[in-house]
Amino acid sequence: MSRNIYSIRKTDGKALGKWQDGMVLGNGRTGVVCDCAPYNESLVFQNMDFIIPRQQPRFTPPEVGGQLYEARQAVINLDDSWNVHDRQRTEMYCYHPGARMLVLQKEEELEDYRCIQDNSTGEVILNFSDCNGGWTRKLFVSRKDDVAVMQLKQSSRGMKLSVDFKIDDIENIPKYGKNKRGITPECNMKYHKFSIDNGSCIGMIAHYPDYEGSELRECGYLTISRIYVKNDFEEIIVLTKSERLTNLGKAEAFDTFDYSGIVKEYSDKLDEIAANYKEESGNLDYDRILKPHRELHEKLFNAASLQLGDDDSQKELSNEELIAKQKESKELINEMVMRVYAQGREAMISCGGYSAPRLCGLWTGEWNPGWNGAYTMDANVNIQVAGMNTGHVYDSAVGYIYFVLKQIPDWIKNASDVYGMEDALQIPVNTDGSRAMMVEYDKRYLFQYWNAGASWMMVPLYEFWQCYGNRKIPITSKISHLYPREKYDNGMLDLEEDILRPLLRKTLNFWLQICTPEYYMDSDGKPHYEKGKTGLKDNEKYMIVPAYSPENIPKDYNSTVTANAAMDIAAARDCISMVKNLEEKNPSHDSKAIIESCDRLINQLPEYEFDSTGALREWSYPYFKENNEHRHISHLYLAWPAYEAQNNIKLREACKQAIENRNRENKGIDDTASHGWIHKALVAARLKDRECVEDILKLLFSSDIFFKSFMTDHNTDRAKGVYCTDTILGLVGVINEMLLYSNDGELELLPALAPSWKCGEIKGLMARSRACVESLKWQLSDNGRSGTVTAVIVSYVEQELKIHCPIVEADLKASKGIVKKGNSISFEKDERIIVTFEA
Repeated sequence: MSRNIYSIRKTDGKALGKWQDGMVLGNGRTGVVCDCAPYNESLVFQNMDFIIPRQQPRFTPPEVGGQLYEARQAVINLDDSWNVHDRQRTEMYCYHPGARMLVLQKEEELEDYRCIQDNSTGEVILNFSDCNGGWTRKLFVSRKDDVAVMQLKQSSRGMKLSVDFKIDDIENIPKYGKNKRGITPECNMKYHKFSIDNGSCIGMIAHYPDYEGSELRECGYLTISRIYVKNDFEEIIVLTKSERLTNLGKAEAFDTFDYSGIVKEYSDKLDEIAANYKEESGNLDYDRILKPHRELHEKLFNAASLQLGDDDSQKELSNEELIAKQKESKELINEMVMRVYAQGREAMISCGGYSAPRLCGLWTGEWNPGWNGAYTMDANVNIQVAGMNTGHVYDSAVGYIYFVLKQIPDWIKNASDVYGMEDALQIPVNTDGSRAMMVEYDKRYLFQYWNAGASWMMVPLYEFWQCYGNRKIPITSKISHLYPREKYDNGMLDLEEDILRPLLRKTLNFWLQICTPEYYMDSDGKPHYEKGKTGLKDNEKYMIVPAYSPENIPKDYNSTVTANAAMDIAAARDCISMVKNLEEKNPSHDSKAIIESCDRLINQLPEYEFDSTGALREWSYPYFKENNEHRHISHLYLAWPAYEAQNNIKLREACKQAIENRNRENKGIDDTASHGWIHKALVAARLKDRECVEDILKLLFSSDIFFKSFMTDHNTDRAKGVYCTDTILGLVGVINEMLLYSNDGELELLPALAPSWKCGEIKGLMARSRACVESLKWQLSDNGRSGTVTAVIVSYVEQELKIHCPIVEADLKASKGIVKKGNSISFEKDERIIVTFEA
């Protein structure tokens, strides 16, 4: 039985403590963190574009290109003293909250309280009662109108609302002025609070610090709320918008700046939105403004769902009770898993559609969030979007496309500045959403030589194409400066021709150009440098140098600049696979030449190597020792996000052994970072290691990683106190991979099903073969090796699909007739077929 799953919270009527426990809502661009306290509510408004400038430079250091030869020579000579001339890292701009609104009612003795997050509608609904009766408060962020909407209703006993709405001082928001690096930029920011129209319009306007070279030196932001009173305070509806502002003039003149015109402009915009949803009496109607948002949100959220078991007895437990119960249990609690999956999808929808998720998703209730609230692309963004395409969250995938396209000019310049390349892509570890130049590197973290990033960032774009086929992507204001609408058919980008083909080719260009015959491996696997060498001999391989394997370092070696990182080898091979598949399926006039260059390169890349335990080595370089005391598993790229280990038993077992070595040797050392465990779980699921992935879920679910809202911390023990959506979003991808493996022309049902999940159903998963598994239902015996597995599959193209279900040793039966185990089923376009494995 499928059902909506709610997030339920309890309170004693006071403020609920840390903002991290607050419920979160959003539409991908605008968001809110709500404390959910009945009498002294705190709402912190968000905008995905809110970043505050720093004094640090906004350009790649000009000397980086000249250091390439030094770095390569340091590796070839095993000189681990080379340290980028003691460079100190400079940083991107920092994400920040909008205004904080306080919603204050007279405090009474609380009699009852219930707060739910209805994932299907995207609402937080708060009901509480006291001596004056029962009160209701609802909140959502409109996907249609891009505003936060809050409704407050009089009590059940007819008591009129008496509410104060106040905009808090920015200095009262947590971590103001707190940063280990000294004075923080918000301390140099200027702002005005305002209240006009007899208090029916309140807000705050701020001017960023004026730093030389900043593209935001005359910019700032606005949070504005319009308060609409209905029937003499029987009901109040508040519309709130947060927006980045430009052309605010010099910061030094902001003290006397006349901002009344800006306030009126946005106040009028809120009135225009309200006018569209008024009832006959002229009052703004909550249900009317909710309806278009609800239709959009429900379509996204209800596209997929998970049901485990058939026991509803724990459905009404509060989040706090469920979290506590899970900590005491040795087994995964089905209700906990289902609620986490639902909240993960809700969060994915809420911070998607406009961009990709930041490290904190869309939400921060503090200044100076951990790691600047950046988009971190050496695992964090990647694992957060892992379940986006297969999870049928179409809008989030489109937002990811916008996120990538906006960065392309900087990625091209990075490849040119660092390596001297032409028409190639190189990504930095972080972007703040505005710029993506190569500045965040230093002697310890040599991200200027992280080569695999562009390939990894292409995977979700390619996967989107695998799931949905060619699509038209609307040109929005986020990318219109790069793609003028008038130059494209109906203001739309063609996924294959305008996005995927050019970007994959630019990524291929990176690998073609980083490989030079001067640095090579001989037939015995030994490295060489030969100045002026112009070609490879038979059995020689390119050396990929320099390299950086995030964020590890070889054992007994003092430098992270290395060569032949397994991640690089796998990413290059993965790029070649993506390019060839696209060019072969949709050839253009020069596809033949592109495919030929792919074939040459793949045969000249370094080989994978294995250690004495059989594990995949992190560096295919004879002088580097394995170091397993680390949270990252970048070297397992070939298993996930790539597919190379799927049909290669040696590689698959080597990856399993690598995880085992990491878990054993890193225990208690560097093993609390959530992204490390989610990354391992994704790899384990792709490797079909059922026990391993279930053990990881047990570890995470019984740790301290979940807040009361079911949003998550960066660490299982909250050691760093960083709000981070890696786990809550990443778990969606993990569960999807556990229940369905897919690639071109192939589906495997329940490849890594947790042994304890004996019965269940997942609906709506997309397969990476232009197909949808509308339903996947299983009922297994106690030993988990017999039972019934049934799937309803619809193919959006005419094709043959190989369908496997190794967990049940039985031949496949299909609604079209009986097909032998391992055989293909032929689908017509849009044909729906029921398949069953039963033993």
